[in-house]
Amino acid sequence: MEKYVPNIFFAFILIAGIGYFVMNVRKLIRNIKLGKDIDRTDRKPERWKNMAKIALGQYKMVRRPLSGILHIVVYLGFILINIEVLEIVIDGLFGTHRVFQPLLGNGIYGFLIGTFEILSVLVLVAVIVFWFRRNIERIKRFWSAEMEGWPKNDGNIILYFEIVLMSLFLIMNATDTPFQEAGAGNIISQFIAPWFHDFSHETLHTIEKTAWWLHIVGILIFLNYLYYSKHLHILLAFPNTFFANLKPKGEFTNLESVTNEVKMMMDPSADPYAMPEDGAEEEVPEKFGASDVADLNWVQLMNAYTCTECGRCTSSCPANLTGKKLSPRKIMMDTRDRLEEVGKNIDANNGEFKPDGKQLLDDYITREELWACTSCNACVQECPVNIDPLSIIMDMRRYLVMEESAAPQELNMMMTNIENNGAPWQYSQMDRLNWKDE
Repeated sequence: MEKYVPNIFFAFILIAGIGYFVMNVRKLIRNIKLGKDIDRTDRKPERWKNMAKIALGQYKMVRRPLSGILHIVVYLGFILINIEVLEIVIDGLFGTHRVFQPLLGNGIYGFLIGTFEILSVLVLVAVIVFWFRRNIERIKRFWSAEMEGWPKNDGNIILYFEIVLMSLFLIMNATDTPFQEAGAGNIISQFIAPWFHDFSHETLHTIEKTAWWLHIVGILIFLNYLYYSKHLHILLAFPNTFFANLKPKGEFTNLESVTNEVKMMMDPSADPYAMPEDGAEEEVPEKFGASDVADLNWVQLMNAYTCTECGRCTSSCPANLTGKKLSPRKIMMDTRDRLEEVGKNIDANNGEFKPDGKQLLDDYITREELWACTSCNACVQECPVNIDPLSIIMDMRRYLVMEESAAPQELNMMMTNIENNGAPWQYSQMDRLNWKDE
């Protein structure tokens, strides 16, 4: 029985790690579903193509070649090297050692492990470059006001995670004496093995098993860390690109509530003061626009969780570049933070949201930020995972204009002129064509 203790302990850790991850995924889905329903199932071939090209193929990342290529290296390394986790899980549960080596043979197995070792070194190089760019070179988009505190630390923690996991993988291989003696796949680790040349066989075995345990436990910790990190986009980039808006970027949606009001105004037989039939509840008018996360649709909420905080949107925003307070990245981060706050409120109140006197508008996103936007769509164009900050900005503007009549004075004057004069300028309709006589 004693010899099975490590296997039982491994199974416990594995079940606990995956169980906690599933619990957080369910919470994530619950929070996203707090948004309004929207149909994004049209044009499926185009949606699959977008997901394959943008999420899987990293198409938009390489528009900035250096960071794009390095990101692809880390992305491929993360995906491919973790294939070996399957072997680790089998070995951990059944007490085997490199179970795939005899099954695949030294040729195929050596090719796979050798590829993984090369990728692990490339990932280490890419991560070190990322760390240098973020902390030494101090690229401006990583040092904006919204990147202070946790966002800044989160970016570095992920880099440290990658460094440790890749190093443990190489050390595990370098100290595995039978693996080194077989000479199948030790393309990189054969040069690390001499570092441990003076160690006894027992010590090497201890180091190898310690690296093995730390590697798998680190992967499980990393998996569960994703929910609290911007790196949740590793999972959400795929549905986010699939459900992205396929309409032309300059086309804004019409509010159904507004359309219904206009139809009622145009219908001579409609009675706006009609009372509901006996026994029927009076329908509460739908809110125009959005003031809190529950007023947004579920795709917009998924956008918030998918944000990579890379800052490409903000670095291309003309309002931000001219010193305005607006940062599209902050819009997404604020939306995610408010959604998390609402989710925690629901958890603390047995599944019901208890009004907390706060909302997305004013408590997180200021009116100054909203009105600074030029609606140019640069942020949408630049986002590597097809996030749409502009849609949230426009929905919140709609709320300000249609619910609070709180548009800036210049905009109110323009709308009044359009209503009275049929043009944005303040002159009589009779004078609208005078320009042709000049």
